[in-house]
Amino acid sequence: MDPKMDSGFLTQGETFEDEFDILKELLPEEMVGLMDQVLRHEMAWHMGHPLSQSLFTSYYIDRLLWPEPKKLEEASFDRQARATGNGMLHVVFRAYCLALIKCCDHVHTRIRAEHYYEEEDFVSNLYNRNLLTNFETDQIELLLREAMKFTEQQPKIDEALRRAILARLTLRQQILRAMDFEPILEKDNRIQLWKNCMDLLPEVHQTQSLGTPVKEAFSVKMQRKLTSSVPPRPMVEITFDDAHEFLSNLCRDAADVYHVLDYHGCSNLLTFTYVFQSRKPQPAIYIRCLLQSLIFHDMRVLGKITITTLIFDDLAELVLPAATLLDPANANVEPPQDPRFQMAKEMGGFVLRVGDLEAENLDVELRKYTGEKPLTDGSPSGPEIWSFPLSSWAYYYKLRQMEWIVQLGFELDIYQNDELSSMYWQLSHIVGAKIQHVERIRTFVTRRSRQLRRWSANQTHNFKQCFSFLEFTLTEASATQWFAISLSKLYTVLLQFNLLPSRPEPLPYSTAELRHALRLRPFMQLSIPEVPSYAELTAATSNVSGINKHEGGLPAEKQSLPVLDMADEASKVARKEWEALSKMDVQAARCVDCEDWWRKSVKNVIRACIICSIAISTMKKGAQDKPVKHILHAEMPEDGKTYHDFWVVPKLTTEGLLK
Repeated sequence: MDPKMDSGFLTQGETFEDEFDILKELLPEEMVGLMDQVLRHEMAWHMGHPLSQSLFTSYYIDRLLWPEPKKLEEASFDRQARATGNGMLHVVFRAYCLALIKCCDHVHTRIRAEHYYEEEDFVSNLYNRNLLTNFETDQIELLLREAMKFTEQQPKIDEALRRAILARLTLRQQILRAMDFEPILEKDNRIQLWKNCMDLLPEVHQTQSLGTPVKEAFSVKMQRKLTSSVPPRPMVEITFDDAHEFLSNLCRDAADVYHVLDYHGCSNLLTFTYVFQSRKPQPAIYIRCLLQSLIFHDMRVLGKITITTLIFDDLAELVLPAATLLDPANANVEPPQDPRFQMAKEMGGFVLRVGDLEAENLDVELRKYTGEKPLTDGSPSGPEIWSFPLSSWAYYYKLRQMEWIVQLGFELDIYQNDELSSMYWQLSHIVGAKIQHVERIRTFVTRRSRQLRRWSANQTHNFKQCFSFLEFTLTEASATQWFAISLSKLYTVLLQFNLLPSRPEPLPYSTAELRHALRLRPFMQLSIPEVPSYAELTAATSNVSGINKHEGGLPAEKQSLPVLDMADEASKVARKEWEALSKMDVQAARCVDCEDWWRKSVKNVIRACIICSIAISTMKKGAQDKPVKHILHAEMPEDGKTYHDFWVVPKLTTEGLLK
């Protein structure tokens, strides 16, 4: 037998369990130390470590959960009820541990109900233990109140230790109530509970030094009692400062996430979700799953909006403002021969099977009921151009998904240094298609607005919202495209002169064409937009302006100047666009309830634009004189050290370049 593979293997003289008296009298300072220790193990579980290496290494937690209690009174440190007195253990610490376990039950239930990555985000294995699922939160909260009352009545406890214990009991009570599934609690009450936790955390942190850790109360030998096929693993130990910081971030994120329930339109909901999930440090898995449940649960969005209403709101904001096609009153029309009845029927089917192919066919079908006229150039033989509102909406989101997929590659550091030029060009190509598509949408929306003779207040509001969103989308897309063009040209020049850090070892089974096929694999099956071939991509990003061909007798450094000039101009335009974006009001930018996070993200992109301009200027200065490879050195930012995850800007340093 191997002790590394079998937790039941005992060396000579070793006992199955450590000799630890779980019923021994606890001093107040030991109580504080134990509370902090189990808190650290709880946070380690939240961070993604298994319970077998964190909470379930505690003798106290094990005694409460095994054998499984059928009544709450059975969840005791003394199952035989032999001991008397020792109130600090049986009243105070028992209540604290039971509340902590119930919090873990709420967390486990919430996460298991949503989408997460097992073993990466969270380890859900309970090892045949039950986290007090069958007991109500109110029962355990009552024990916490009794524990607080008991602590206040103890005359022999030092006042500083008394306040430390009460702060921890109160904090646990607030966390327990905040995590409860009770639907009666309104959004404001949830937010206040988490804010109460944030207010209590500084006192808990300040009094941590008063506690005395009881290290013998935790042992990896407890893994021998758990139902598991996993070999024994060491206990996870995190510092109290790390646990406190993690819990502080969790409470802050939990207080913020409930603002998602304030519905301000589909695009605002998307912005809130996007910027919230991209916060640094990343929200805990519990918070991310909580956001999922708040957004969509029991076939309702934000607990009050149907899927049909959400999609119709988004259609009205993007392509169909004040359209009869989206009128809710259509659902009340009963005669089948009425066009509004057919509109409601077809749109109901569209919501169930959203897709650009179905949308295009449905657009053609709905023309019979909407009376839409095509856009022509006035000549009898001119082409007829139809709006295709539903397929335009679906195609817009297809382009957004493609844009996000490419940007995600930069965030996850998937692309190699010699691929950055081509991938930023690919990003600019996708965003360029989106700009053309949004401009087409705006053309038809403008046409519809001019066809209306008399506007109601509701129609005026809908068209105003639509034009505002289209303007914001075009500004954001233009800023993204110009910055991508700038970086693509900069990396093209750096690649031509071999200034980028090379791979540590060659890739014998990899070619540039194979990597191109791999990067664009998600898009290869698409008919529109057309994915550029490898030859087209190479032509766009290689040998720009004849670099390295020595055309006209000019050195390669001189030939690179026009390319750098274009990169510099694109960077300046991008910065101007991003600055214009940052000055938009919250309604236009669709960032209500998440303004601070969104503006911070935009400002980080502006900083990246500035660094890009500096790098281009340094490159242009170096290209004036000597061969750049002897005087310039490019450094790639470390993982997580970029101003913005989507924009990887190199740092150029000079060696011997004269000022």
